[in-house]
Amino acid sequence: MLSSRTALRATSKTCSPTCSTARSYAISVRPGKVLPGKKYPRVFHDKKLFQYNWYTRILETTDSAPLIFLHRDDFSANRLKKLRKDIQTAALKFDPAAKKDPDAEPLPAPTLTVVRTSIFGAALRNFPHVKLEEAQAMLHDLPGGYAVLSLPILDPPHLNAILRAMDRSVPPRPPKTPEQIAKEEEEKKADPDQPGRRVKRQRKTLVPDLKVMGALIEGKILLPDRMKEVTQLPTLDTLRAQIVGLLSSPATQLAAVLSEASGGKLARTLEGFKKALEEGEGSAGTPP
Repeated sequence: MLSSRTALRATSKTCSPTCSTARSYAISVRPGKVLPGKKYPRVFHDKKLFQYNWYTRILETTDSAPLIFLHRDDFSANRLKKLRKDIQTAALKFDPAAKKDPDAEPLPAPTLTVVRTSIFGAALRNFPHVKLEEAQAMLHDLPGGYAVLSLPILDPPHLNAILRAMDRSVPPRPPKTPEQIAKEEEEKKADPDQPGRRVKRQRKTLVPDLKVMGALIEGKILLPDRMKEVTQLPTLDTLRAQIVGLLSSPATQLAAVLSEASGGKLARTLEGFKKALEEGEGSAGTPP
């Protein structure tokens, strides 16, 4: 039987230049399996405990602002840096506080955090007021890299600007053609050019892909379609003014009716009512 080191060396020899041995996991909110001799719930220590507390603090910001879940693939460090810059530029350009008062202090910039799927899943699972069925439906066990985007405020135009900035920064990756898929499968199964020699590593050209999975705010999960509906809403100040107008409209109509009945109209109405009563009494007192 081959040892693990020998097996790894054999794998590196037979693997094609495009073959990837990187493992990827999905964010799962299902309860973990209870293994023999292990305690449940799981207790984190050291670095994992720091990450767990960090993710919990990020989730706590959803009481007043949305947290956007992103699925990422084939991102380099420089590409992530550019994405963060594009998001911050869009957020600063469409800052609702700056539109009201140019001298006002700008809002904090959105924060893009690359998360570790297993620990973030545990933090999300233990976070109160979240319906785990909705969270699992949003993530649907999609493996790969994940990131979360924390926004400083819930403002539909602000959210729309950030989503459009991400679409421009990372355009949707075109689907692979059947010919490309067949070529990749052929390269994986092909024998090495020089058997017995280590294959020279070639740097793969990364084409980043970014997908919005949904958002979490106030314990509610918003899927991408619902998020698009939210982005089409007016600002919160406009919504408040519309609500106040709806609530005050019945009172306004009542005041208009009372104002029309005031003055001469009210006097004529009372006079007509008085005459009707007098005629009724007179007819009642007249003998048949």
